[in-house]
Amino acid sequence: MKQFAWLRATRSYLLPGATLAAGVATLASGVLPVPAFGDLASRTIPILAFVLAMSLVTELVDEAGLFRVVTDRLAALGRGRVFLLWLLVVAVATVSTVFLSLDTTAVLVTPVVVLLAVHARIPPLPFALTSIWLANTASLLLPVSNLTNLLAQDRLGLSPLRFAGLVWAPALVGLLVPLGLLWLAFRRDLRGTYGPQPAHPIRDRTLLKAAGITLVVLLPALVSGLPVQYPALAAAAVLVAVFLRRRPSALRWSMVPWRPLMLTVGLFMLLEALHAHGLTSLLAGVAGTGESLPALLQLAGLGAGAANAANNLPAYLALEPVAGSPARLAALLIGVNLGPLVTPWASLATLLWHERLRVLNVPIRWGGFAAAGLLAVALTVPLAVLALWAVSGMP
Repeated sequence: MKQFAWLRATRSYLLPGATLAAGVATLASGVLPVPAFGDLASRTIPILAFVLAMSLVTELVDEAGLFRVVTDRLAALGRGRVFLLWLLVVAVATVSTVFLSLDTTAVLVTPVVVLLAVHARIPPLPFALTSIWLANTASLLLPVSNLTNLLAQDRLGLSPLRFAGLVWAPALVGLLVPLGLLWLAFRRDLRGTYGPQPAHPIRDRTLLKAAGITLVVLLPALVSGLPVQYPALAAAAVLVAVFLRRRPSALRWSMVPWRPLMLTVGLFMLLEALHAHGLTSLLAGVAGTGESLPALLQLAGLGAGAANAANNLPAYLALEPVAGSPARLAALLIGVNLGPLVTPWASLATLLWHERLRVLNVPIRWGGFAAAGLLAVALTVPLAVLALWAVSGMP
Protein backbone atom coordinates (compact mmCIF):
# COMPACT_ATOMS: atom_id res chain seq x y z
CA MET A 1 0.00 0.00 0.00
CA LYS A 2 2.84 2.41 0.79
CA GLN A 3 4.31 1.74 -2.66
CA PHE A 4 0.97 2.61 -4.30
CA ALA A 5 0.67 5.76 -2.19
CA TRP A 6 4.18 6.78 -3.24
CA LEU A 7 3.26 6.13 -6.89
CA ARG A 8 0.10 8.26 -6.65
CA ALA A 9 2.04 11.08 -4.98
CA THR A 10 4.71 10.92 -7.67
CA ARG A 11 2.16 11.01 -10.47
CA SER A 12 0.39 13.99 -8.87
CA TYR A 13 3.62 16.00 -9.14
CA LEU A 14 4.39 15.09 -12.77
CA LEU A 15 2.32 17.81 -14.45
CA PRO A 16 3.23 20.63 -12.02
CA GLY A 17 6.89 19.61 -12.13
CA ALA A 18 6.93 19.40 -15.91
CA THR A 19 5.21 22.78 -16.21
CA LEU A 20 7.69 24.42 -13.86
CA ALA A 21 10.63 22.80 -15.65
CA ALA A 22 9.32 24.04 -19.01
CA GLY A 23 8.96 27.55 -17.62
CA VAL A 24 12.52 27.51 -16.26
CA ALA A 25 13.75 26.21 -19.62
CA THR A 26 12.21 29.19 -21.43
CA LEU A 27 14.14 31.53 -19.14
CA ALA A 28 17.40 29.59 -19.39
CA SER A 29 17.21 29.41 -23.18
CA GLY A 30 16.35 33.08 -23.63
CA VAL A 31 12.86 32.38 -25.02
CA LEU A 32 11.59 34.29 -22.00
CA PRO A 33 13.62 37.53 -21.98
CA VAL A 34 15.17 38.42 -18.63
CA PRO A 35 13.54 41.90 -18.49
CA ALA A 36 10.12 40.34 -19.10
CA PHE A 37 10.81 37.77 -16.38
CA GLY A 38 11.80 40.57 -13.99
CA ASP A 39 8.54 42.39 -14.62
CA LEU A 40 6.64 39.12 -14.20
CA ALA A 41 8.37 38.34 -10.91
CA SER A 42 7.74 41.79 -9.43
CA ARG A 43 4.05 41.42 -10.25
CA THR A 44 3.45 37.81 -9.23
CA ILE A 45 5.66 37.21 -6.15
CA PRO A 46 3.27 39.11 -3.84
CA ILE A 47 0.35 37.12 -5.29
CA LEU A 48 2.14 33.82 -4.79
CA ALA A 49 3.00 34.83 -1.22
CA PHE A 50 -0.70 35.43 -0.61
CA VAL A 51 -1.63 32.03 -2.08
CA LEU A 52 0.94 30.32 0.16
CA ALA A 53 -0.15 32.17 3.29
CA MET A 54 -3.88 31.62 2.75
CA SER A 55 -3.32 27.92 2.10
CA LEU A 56 -1.57 27.64 5.46
CA VAL A 57 -4.29 29.66 7.18
CA THR A 58 -7.14 27.53 5.86
CA GLU A 59 -5.31 24.27 6.58
CA LEU A 60 -4.57 25.30 10.16
CA VAL A 61 -8.08 26.64 10.73
CA ASP A 62 -9.40 23.28 9.58
CA GLU A 63 -6.90 21.45 11.79
CA ALA A 64 -8.14 23.49 14.75
CA GLY A 65 -11.63 22.11 14.10
CA LEU A 66 -13.38 25.34 13.11
CA PHE A 67 -15.02 23.90 10.00
CA ARG A 68 -16.37 20.95 12.00
CA VAL A 69 -17.86 23.37 14.55
CA VAL A 70 -19.47 25.30 11.69
CA THR A 71 -20.92 22.04 10.39
CA ASP A 72 -22.42 21.27 13.78
CA ARG A 73 -23.98 24.72 13.89
CA LEU A 74 -25.40 24.25 10.40
CA ALA A 75 -27.05 21.00 11.42
CA ALA A 76 -28.59 22.66 14.48
CA LEU A 77 -29.69 25.82 12.65
CA GLY A 78 -31.30 23.75 9.90
CA ARG A 79 -33.95 22.71 12.46
CA GLY A 80 -34.36 19.36 10.73
CA ARG A 81 -35.46 20.86 7.39
CA VAL A 82 -33.40 19.82 4.38
CA PHE A 83 -34.12 22.93 2.34
CA LEU A 84 -33.08 25.25 5.18
CA LEU A 85 -29.92 23.21 5.67
CA TRP A 86 -29.13 23.58 1.96
CA LEU A 87 -29.57 27.36 2.19
CA LEU A 88 -27.15 27.43 5.11
CA VAL A 89 -24.64 25.39 3.09
CA VAL A 90 -25.08 27.92 0.27
CA ALA A 91 -24.25 30.73 2.71
CA VAL A 92 -21.14 29.00 4.05
CA ALA A 93 -19.87 28.07 0.57
CA THR A 94 -20.44 31.64 -0.65
CA VAL A 95 -18.67 33.29 2.30
CA SER A 96 -15.82 30.78 2.08
CA THR A 97 -15.36 31.42 -1.64
CA VAL A 98 -15.63 35.20 -1.46
CA PHE A 99 -13.24 35.67 1.47
CA LEU A 100 -11.04 32.54 1.50
CA SER A 101 -10.97 31.60 -2.22
CA LEU A 102 -12.57 28.96 -4.40
CA ASP A 103 -9.92 26.35 -3.57
CA THR A 104 -10.78 26.58 0.14
CA THR A 105 -14.41 25.83 -0.66
CA ALA A 106 -13.45 22.92 -2.89
CA VAL A 107 -10.97 21.38 -0.46
CA LEU A 108 -12.35 22.12 3.01
CA VAL A 109 -16.04 23.02 2.71
CA THR A 110 -16.90 20.16 0.34
CA PRO A 111 -15.97 17.30 2.72
CA VAL A 112 -17.78 18.74 5.72
CA VAL A 113 -21.04 19.49 3.90
CA VAL A 114 -21.02 16.16 2.04
CA LEU A 115 -20.38 14.23 5.26
CA LEU A 116 -23.13 16.26 6.92
CA ALA A 117 -25.54 15.17 4.18
CA VAL A 118 -24.42 11.53 4.40
CA HIS A 119 -24.81 11.39 8.18
CA ALA A 120 -28.22 13.07 7.93
CA ARG A 121 -29.27 10.47 5.29
CA ILE A 122 -29.73 13.17 2.66
CA PRO A 123 -28.59 12.57 -0.96
CA PRO A 124 -25.10 14.13 -1.00
CA LEU A 125 -25.01 15.11 -4.69
CA PRO A 126 -26.98 18.39 -4.32
CA PHE A 127 -24.60 19.51 -1.58
CA ALA A 128 -21.50 18.39 -3.50
CA LEU A 129 -22.57 20.14 -6.71
CA THR A 130 -23.56 23.26 -4.79
CA SER A 131 -20.09 23.50 -3.27
CA ILE A 132 -18.21 23.27 -6.58
CA TRP A 133 -20.55 25.46 -8.62
CA LEU A 134 -20.37 28.18 -5.97
CA ALA A 135 -16.62 27.69 -5.60
CA ASN A 136 -16.37 28.85 -9.21
CA THR A 137 -19.31 31.18 -9.73
CA ALA A 138 -19.11 32.98 -6.37
CA SER A 139 -15.42 33.77 -6.96
CA LEU A 140 -15.92 37.06 -8.81
CA LEU A 141 -16.63 39.64 -6.10
CA LEU A 142 -13.30 40.26 -4.32
CA PRO A 143 -9.67 40.06 -5.42
CA VAL A 144 -8.98 37.37 -2.81
CA SER A 145 -11.76 35.14 -4.16
CA ASN A 146 -9.72 33.92 -7.12
CA LEU A 147 -6.14 34.12 -8.35
CA THR A 148 -7.40 35.57 -11.64
CA ASN A 149 -9.00 38.42 -9.68
CA LEU A 150 -5.74 39.21 -7.92
CA LEU A 151 -4.01 39.43 -11.29
CA ALA A 152 -6.76 41.69 -12.65
CA GLN A 153 -6.70 43.89 -9.55
CA ASP A 154 -2.94 44.30 -9.92
CA ARG A 155 -3.34 45.27 -13.57
CA LEU A 156 -6.12 47.75 -12.84
CA GLY A 157 -4.61 49.19 -9.64
CA LEU A 158 -7.97 49.07 -7.84
CA SER A 159 -8.65 48.75 -4.14
CA PRO A 160 -10.70 45.72 -3.09
CA LEU A 161 -13.83 47.85 -2.65
CA ARG A 162 -13.44 49.54 -6.03
CA PHE A 163 -12.86 46.12 -7.59
CA ALA A 164 -16.10 44.91 -5.99
CA GLY A 165 -17.82 48.05 -7.29
CA LEU A 166 -16.80 47.08 -10.82
CA VAL A 167 -18.02 43.48 -10.70
CA TRP A 168 -20.84 43.41 -8.11
CA ALA A 169 -23.67 43.06 -10.64
CA PRO A 170 -22.21 40.10 -12.60
CA ALA A 171 -21.10 38.58 -9.27
CA LEU A 172 -24.73 38.64 -8.12
CA VAL A 173 -25.82 36.93 -11.34
CA GLY A 174 -23.06 34.36 -10.83
CA LEU A 175 -24.58 33.51 -7.47
CA LEU A 176 -28.33 33.59 -8.20
CA VAL A 177 -28.54 31.88 -11.60
CA PRO A 178 -26.60 28.71 -10.62
CA LEU A 179 -28.57 28.51 -7.36
CA GLY A 180 -31.83 28.72 -9.26
CA LEU A 181 -30.71 25.90 -11.56
CA LEU A 182 -29.58 23.77 -8.62
CA TRP A 183 -32.91 24.22 -6.89
CA LEU A 184 -34.82 23.27 -10.04
CA ALA A 185 -32.67 20.19 -10.56
CA PHE A 186 -32.74 18.95 -6.94
CA ARG A 187 -35.97 20.39 -5.53
CA ARG A 188 -37.29 16.91 -4.72
CA ASP A 189 -34.11 15.91 -2.89
CA LEU A 190 -34.21 19.16 -0.92
CA ARG A 191 -37.63 18.47 0.56
CA GLY A 192 -38.26 16.63 3.79
CA THR A 193 -36.56 16.50 7.16
CA TYR A 194 -33.53 15.01 8.89
CA GLY A 195 -32.89 13.89 12.44
CA PRO A 196 -30.64 15.39 15.14
CA GLN A 197 -26.93 15.14 14.36
CA PRO A 198 -24.18 14.37 16.91
CA ALA A 199 -21.70 17.16 17.59
CA HIS A 200 -17.99 16.72 16.94
CA PRO A 201 -15.81 16.73 20.07
CA ILE A 202 -13.52 19.75 20.45
CA ARG A 203 -9.93 18.59 20.91
CA ASP A 204 -8.38 21.90 21.94
CA ARG A 205 -10.52 24.93 22.75
CA THR A 206 -7.50 27.23 22.81
CA LEU A 207 -6.61 26.31 19.23
CA LEU A 208 -10.22 26.69 18.19
CA LYS A 209 -10.47 30.16 19.73
CA ALA A 210 -7.16 31.21 18.17
CA ALA A 211 -8.36 30.08 14.74
CA GLY A 212 -11.68 31.89 15.13
CA ILE A 213 -10.11 35.14 16.34
CA THR A 214 -7.53 35.02 13.55
CA LEU A 215 -10.23 34.70 10.90
CA VAL A 216 -12.34 37.44 12.46
CA VAL A 217 -9.36 39.82 12.26
CA LEU A 218 -8.15 38.60 8.87
CA LEU A 219 -11.34 38.88 6.81
CA PRO A 220 -11.83 42.66 7.14
CA ALA A 221 -8.07 43.15 6.72
CA LEU A 222 -8.28 41.47 3.31
CA VAL A 223 -10.67 44.16 2.06
CA SER A 224 -9.08 47.07 3.92
CA GLY A 225 -6.92 48.17 1.00
CA LEU A 226 -3.67 46.80 2.44
CA PRO A 227 -1.72 44.57 0.04
CA VAL A 228 -3.43 41.26 0.76
CA GLN A 229 -0.23 39.28 1.21
CA TYR A 230 0.64 41.17 4.42
CA PRO A 231 -2.44 40.32 6.53
CA ALA A 232 -2.42 36.79 5.11
CA LEU A 233 1.23 36.25 6.02
CA ALA A 234 0.65 37.72 9.48
CA ALA A 235 -2.33 35.41 10.07
CA ALA A 236 -0.33 32.40 8.91
CA ALA A 237 2.55 33.34 11.22
CA VAL A 238 0.22 33.69 14.21
CA LEU A 239 -1.43 30.32 13.60
CA VAL A 240 1.88 28.54 13.02
CA ALA A 241 3.18 29.99 16.30
CA VAL A 242 0.07 28.85 18.19
CA PHE A 243 0.31 25.36 16.72
CA LEU A 244 4.03 25.15 17.53
CA ARG A 245 3.10 25.73 21.15
CA ARG A 246 -0.10 23.69 21.37
CA ARG A 247 0.15 20.91 18.80
CA PRO A 248 3.43 20.91 16.81
CA SER A 249 2.75 17.43 15.41
CA ALA A 250 -0.09 18.90 13.34
CA LEU A 251 2.34 21.01 11.28
CA ARG A 252 3.19 19.14 8.08
CA TRP A 253 5.09 20.05 4.95
CA SER A 254 2.08 18.80 2.98
CA MET A 255 0.21 21.90 4.17
CA VAL A 256 2.34 23.92 1.76
CA PRO A 257 0.54 23.89 -1.63
CA TRP A 258 3.56 22.65 -3.58
CA ARG A 259 1.67 21.41 -6.64
CA PRO A 260 -0.47 24.53 -7.21
CA LEU A 261 2.54 26.78 -6.68
CA MET A 262 4.72 24.81 -9.10
CA LEU A 263 1.95 24.73 -11.69
CA THR A 264 1.18 28.42 -11.30
CA VAL A 265 4.80 29.58 -11.54
CA GLY A 266 5.35 27.41 -14.61
CA LEU A 267 2.22 28.73 -16.32
CA PHE A 268 3.18 32.32 -15.54
CA MET A 269 6.56 31.82 -17.22
CA LEU A 270 5.24 29.90 -20.23
CA LEU A 271 2.50 32.41 -21.00
CA GLU A 272 4.87 35.36 -20.54
CA ALA A 273 7.26 33.71 -23.01
CA LEU A 274 4.43 33.23 -25.51
CA HIS A 275 3.37 36.85 -25.17
CA ALA A 276 6.97 37.90 -25.81
CA HIS A 277 6.76 36.07 -29.14
CA GLY A 278 3.47 37.30 -30.56
CA LEU A 279 0.64 35.60 -28.66
CA THR A 280 -1.01 38.95 -27.93
CA SER A 281 -1.20 39.87 -31.63
CA LEU A 282 -2.55 36.44 -32.50
CA LEU A 283 -5.34 36.60 -29.90
CA ALA A 284 -6.26 40.20 -30.67
CA GLY A 285 -7.86 39.04 -33.88
CA VAL A 286 -10.30 36.69 -32.15
CA ALA A 287 -10.90 38.60 -28.90
CA GLY A 288 -12.50 41.62 -30.54
CA THR A 289 -12.24 45.23 -29.43
CA GLY A 290 -14.39 47.80 -27.71
CA GLU A 291 -16.86 47.78 -24.83
CA SER A 292 -20.16 47.26 -26.63
CA LEU A 293 -22.36 44.42 -25.43
CA PRO A 294 -21.44 42.15 -28.38
CA ALA A 295 -17.73 42.84 -27.82
CA LEU A 296 -17.96 42.01 -24.12
CA LEU A 297 -19.95 38.85 -24.86
CA GLN A 298 -17.31 37.83 -27.39
CA LEU A 299 -14.47 38.21 -24.89
CA ALA A 300 -16.33 36.49 -22.05
CA GLY A 301 -17.34 33.62 -24.32
CA LEU A 302 -13.76 33.22 -25.49
CA GLY A 303 -12.57 33.17 -21.87
CA ALA A 304 -15.14 30.56 -20.87
CA GLY A 305 -14.30 28.37 -23.86
CA ALA A 306 -10.56 28.63 -23.25
CA ALA A 307 -11.01 27.82 -19.55
CA ASN A 308 -12.95 24.64 -20.31
CA ALA A 309 -10.54 23.65 -23.08
CA ALA A 310 -7.42 24.16 -20.97
CA ASN A 311 -7.80 25.78 -17.53
CA ASN A 312 -9.03 29.13 -16.24
CA LEU A 313 -5.61 30.41 -15.16
CA PRO A 314 -3.80 30.01 -18.53
CA ALA A 315 -6.98 31.24 -20.24
CA TYR A 316 -6.82 34.45 -18.21
CA LEU A 317 -3.07 34.88 -18.65
CA ALA A 318 -3.37 34.41 -22.41
CA LEU A 319 -6.23 36.88 -22.85
CA GLU A 320 -5.34 39.54 -20.28
CA PRO A 321 -3.27 41.68 -22.69
CA VAL A 322 -6.23 41.96 -25.13
CA ALA A 323 -8.60 43.04 -22.34
CA GLY A 324 -7.30 46.56 -22.16
CA SER A 325 -9.93 48.33 -20.07
CA PRO A 326 -11.72 47.75 -16.76
CA ALA A 327 -14.92 46.67 -18.50
CA ARG A 328 -13.12 44.24 -20.80
CA LEU A 329 -11.10 42.79 -17.92
CA ALA A 330 -14.34 42.33 -15.98
CA ALA A 331 -15.87 40.54 -18.98
CA LEU A 332 -12.83 38.28 -19.19
CA LEU A 333 -13.14 37.49 -15.48
CA ILE A 334 -16.78 36.59 -16.03
CA GLY A 335 -15.70 34.07 -18.65
CA VAL A 336 -12.84 32.48 -16.74
CA ASN A 337 -14.50 32.55 -13.28
CA LEU A 338 -18.13 31.73 -14.05
CA GLY A 339 -17.39 29.58 -17.09
CA PRO A 340 -15.31 26.62 -15.75
CA LEU A 341 -18.29 24.34 -15.02
CA VAL A 342 -18.14 21.94 -17.95
CA THR A 343 -14.84 20.03 -17.92
CA PRO A 344 -13.14 18.64 -14.80
CA TRP A 345 -9.86 20.37 -15.62
CA ALA A 346 -11.40 23.82 -16.24
CA SER A 347 -10.32 24.96 -12.78
CA LEU A 348 -7.97 23.52 -10.20
CA ALA A 349 -10.80 23.78 -7.68
CA THR A 350 -12.85 21.23 -9.64
CA LEU A 351 -9.98 18.74 -9.68
CA LEU A 352 -9.43 19.20 -5.93
CA TRP A 353 -13.18 18.83 -5.35
CA HIS A 354 -13.30 15.56 -7.26
CA GLU A 355 -10.33 14.25 -5.31
CA ARG A 356 -12.20 14.92 -2.06
CA LEU A 357 -15.35 13.22 -3.36
CA ARG A 358 -13.37 10.17 -4.46
CA VAL A 359 -12.01 9.80 -0.91
CA LEU A 360 -15.57 10.10 0.42
CA ASN A 361 -16.86 7.48 -2.08
CA VAL A 362 -19.29 9.92 -3.69
CA PRO A 363 -19.44 9.03 -7.42
CA ILE A 364 -19.66 11.72 -10.12
CA ARG A 365 -20.86 11.01 -13.66
CA TRP A 366 -18.83 13.38 -15.78
CA GLY A 367 -21.31 13.26 -18.66
CA GLY A 368 -24.08 14.56 -16.43
CA PHE A 369 -21.70 17.03 -14.79
CA ALA A 370 -20.71 18.45 -18.19
CA ALA A 371 -24.30 18.67 -19.47
CA ALA A 372 -25.50 20.48 -16.34
CA GLY A 373 -22.46 22.75 -16.37
CA LEU A 374 -22.94 23.62 -20.04
CA LEU A 375 -26.51 24.72 -19.35
CA ALA A 376 -25.37 26.77 -16.36
CA VAL A 377 -22.61 28.47 -18.34
CA ALA A 378 -24.89 29.17 -21.30
CA LEU A 379 -27.26 31.04 -19.00
CA THR A 380 -24.93 32.54 -16.40
CA VAL A 381 -22.14 34.01 -18.53
CA PRO A 382 -24.32 36.02 -20.99
CA LEU A 383 -26.59 37.27 -18.18
CA ALA A 384 -23.55 38.29 -16.12
CA VAL A 385 -22.10 40.19 -19.09
CA LEU A 386 -25.46 41.85 -19.63
CA ALA A 387 -25.48 42.92 -15.96
CA LEU A 388 -21.95 44.33 -16.30
CA TRP A 389 -22.91 46.24 -19.44
CA ALA A 390 -26.14 47.55 -17.90
CA VAL A 391 -24.60 48.95 -14.70
CA SER A 392 -21.54 50.34 -16.48
CA GLY A 393 -23.61 52.56 -18.77
CA MET A 394 -21.67 51.56 -21.87
CA PRO A 395 -23.12 52.06 -25.38
